[in-house]
Amino acid sequence: HRCSPTDWRKAPLDQTPLDPMDVPDAGPRPGAAGDKATTRAYRSPLRASQAAETRAAIVAAARDLVITEGFTNTTVRKIADRAGVNIDTVYRSVGKKPEVLRVVIESALSGLPEAVPADQRDYVRRIADASSGREKLDIYAAAITEIQQRLAPIYTALADAARTDEQSSALWEEISRRRAANMRRFAADLRGTGQMRADIDDDTAADLIWSMNGTEYWVLLVEHRGWPPEKFRERLADTWCRLLLAEP
Repeated sequence: HRCSPTDWRKAPLDQTPLDPMDVPDAGPRPGAAGDKATTRAYRSPLRASQAAETRAAIVAAARDLVITEGFTNTTVRKIADRAGVNIDTVYRSVGKKPEVLRVVIESALSGLPEAVPADQRDYVRRIADASSGREKLDIYAAAITEIQQRLAPIYTALADAARTDEQSSALWEEISRRRAANMRRFAADLRGTGQMRADIDDDTAADLIWSMNGTEYWVLLVEHRGWPPEKFRERLADTWCRLLLAEP
């Protein structure tokens, strides 16, 4: 069962955000004639803003193309044309095609043009701070509902491409493995509350959560059966609590 790459407590896929250019500022210190010139690096707010805007435009263009044309047919040339930049700018700002597609997925997870480390996401912090199993599952169900509204069309396109495209398949497999490992961490966190059922081990609990937080589950109920997102959130949290907690 191939599911979406929704994470819980794991840093995003490796990527290096574009940093604003450091501009050297050299000159003698005031009142220190004859001293060697010193240099001071600083970050230009204007350059940083321009770099962020360019990156956001590239990610948005790539997302639109992935949804409308699929992963395989989305080329760097098309991304550049849609974003209104040249190909070299795509490479400098984000990277080659595989990295651009990774960033598109990470953007869908974070809701921002760039990846946000999982431990810095608000819902992950709230899950960690929650004391009861029900509260942790409620928070996670709400987060999944919000994320899937952004992620579902992207991940559906990736799953389709993975059937025939080697790079897409490799990306899908990597994300799937990462996600499964994260659900085992989540299950261990639930176990730490002392409220999980004794007859369900952590691996089984992780697999149950993993199977229902995936894009396929969302598509079946929301897109095919017409569930509104709020109903999906409520039923998902209730089902998890009934399956996993000793006293739901």
